[in-house]
Amino acid sequence: MPHLTIQATPNVTIPHAESLLKTLNKALWDSGHFGKPTDIKARMLPITTFLVGVEDDEQEHGFIYAHFKLMAGRDINVRNQLAELLFATIEDKLGAAQSGRTALQICVEVEEISAVYQKKMLSR
Repeated sequence: MPHLTIQATPNVTIPHAESLLKTLNKALWDSGHFGKPTDIKARMLPITTFLVGVEDDEQEHGFIYAHFKLMAGRDINVRNQLAELLFATIEDKLGAAQSGRTALQICVEVEEISAVYQKKMLSR
C-alpha cells in the first residue's frame, strides 16, 4: 500500500510514462511515510474520450488526474503534504514538455482506503 493512479488526456504530452511513474514513486518513498519501496504501486490509465467544460471541441484544455489512495491513519497535514508533493513532482516533470497548444490542469486527490482491504503476497 499505497496506490497511485495517473490519468491523462491524450492532448497532454508525457514523453516517458514509466519515467514519470518512477519519479513519482521515488518522491513518495523519499517522503519517509512508507515502510518499504515495494509498498508503493503506481499505474497510468489512458483516457480516450474526454471533455473539459462544455464546448472544448478543439481540445485546447487537458488534464492530469492523480488519485492517491493510502491506508487510514495519517492526519490531514500529512495527506496535504503528499498531495503537494505529487502536484509539484508532476508539474516539475511535465511542465516543460507541454507544447503550449493545450492548457494543462493538474489535479491531485488523496483518499484513505476503506478499512475493508485485503492484500496477500504470493511467493515467487
